[in-house]
Amino acid sequence: MTGCSRSNRLLFGYVLLTIALSFTQADGHEGPPFPLLVDQKIHPYTISVWTDPDVGTGTFFVIVNSDNGAKVPDDLKVQIGVQPVSGRLSEAFYSGQREDLRGQVQYRVLVAFDAQEVWRVRIRLQSTEASGETFGTVEATPPGYGRWDLLVYLVPFLAVGVLWFLAFVRRRPRN
Repeated sequence: MTGCSRSNRLLFGYVLLTIALSFTQADGHEGPPFPLLVDQKIHPYTISVWTDPDVGTGTFFVIVNSDNGAKVPDDLKVQIGVQPVSGRLSEAFYSGQREDLRGQVQYRVLVAFDAQEVWRVRIRLQSTEASGETFGTVEATPPGYGRWDLLVYLVPFLAVGVLWFLAFVRRRPRN
């Protein structure tokens, strides 16, 4: 940057500083579901629970396998109960919809989270053969990056604008 004026260097430094400060850790969970429980035994079943706990509608996937290799019964019902750890609401239960995926039984459960906080999760299995439950906790997070969404998505456009501006300033005829 030997041919740049002091004001151009300051502008360039300001732009770099602004871009660097815009990349902070996001509070929300963005991306695919993550494991809540893996290979948890609820006799005679083994379950794995994956979740995407967004505020509004959170999604839980409960994968069920039979311990003895037998077919998972058709009358098996899966429910997810959620309650804030703070106890400000009573526990609410949501029923799962069964999905048969290439020989694997999975239940999809949509859960309503009204606030960003830690929630107690109860996974309940019931059939004529057996029943049982297990527990976990999860933090409901805002969908996307929360309040940083706009800034994160604007960064590429701002970068292109700055590059265009710098190119325009450098090509301007000098008197």
